[in-house]
Amino acid sequence: MTPTAFSIHPTPVGDALLVFTSDGLVTLQVLHEPLGSALERVALELRALPEHDDERGADVAAQLDEYFEGARHSFEIPLDWRLARGFTQAALRAACDIPYGETASYGEVAVRAGSPGAARAVGTACAHSPFSLVVPVHRVVRADGSLGEYGGHPEVKRFLIDLESEGVPAAGV
Repeated sequence: MTPTAFSIHPTPVGDALLVFTSDGLVTLQVLHEPLGSALERVALELRALPEHDDERGADVAAQLDEYFEGARHSFEIPLDWRLARGFTQAALRAACDIPYGETASYGEVAVRAGSPGAARAVGTACAHSPFSLVVPVHRVVRADGSLGEYGGHPEVKRFLIDLESEGVPAAGV
């Protein structure tokens, strides 16, 4: 097994770049730039050039497919957190506790992360999450309930929120 590997998996919101280390998934990002540019940036962050290996990404790809089909509400993937440090990691871990089909404000996530006054820092953490889709930062919204930018792609955030709201049964059903 190569120390760092990548695969590409198509999703309804764009091709996803999956990068793995021996510790797990180190980054998952929906490509909004050429693959070469994304791989170059990841290689600089990891100080290693990932090799293409579709087999390493097979389980994550299957879980992504299940999520987009509405059959999966959380991911069971070993994550390598090395690209998220300090408060960013705390905020992203707190976002993992937001249930499928629900949202929480940046301020609420800041409280969950142990820093009640850090709503803006939560926004920054979400915008720079190395784990798009599998760490549900799309469930973090503004205090007034509006969605926010989602890394400059609010249409992706809207799609994910709508997908999850359709997959949650109404109360009493």
